[in-house]
Amino acid sequence: MLAGPHAILWPAFALVALTFVVWLRMYHVRIREMHRLRIDPQSVATSAQASGRFVDTRASDNLRNLFELPVLFYAGVLVAHATGATSATLLVLAWSFVALRIVHSLVHCGYNRVMHRFGAYVAGSIVLWAMWGMLGFALLRDA
Repeated sequence: MLAGPHAILWPAFALVALTFVVWLRMYHVRIREMHRLRIDPQSVATSAQASGRFVDTRASDNLRNLFELPVLFYAGVLVAHATGATSATLLVLAWSFVALRIVHSLVHCGYNRVMHRFGAYVAGSIVLWAMWGMLGFALLRDA
């Protein structure tokens, strides 16, 4: 199931699942906080208003992070799949990126120690750049 010509798509699916879990966490925290602090929904209609009212923004901040570097990850996975430039090494890098994003999200939505979160971010970034380096070499080799 996790092998074969579509194996490279499973890490992308896993990252989508992580994004969904963080999205659910954000809404759980937001709605609970709105009830507890009696925040009128209209008073947080913009991000500027929301940042001044909400106390716990860890999940919403992390959700935004999941639409930054991961966009390059999704693009890389699609390029690899479309061009057939997949390999065991690329698959290991893809799963490593996902694992590091999970660690980043757990830290960010949990105890939020900046240097721990930063370590996961940097390691994930290095893995992502390595993925794109491999894709670039594979495309050049086949050109």
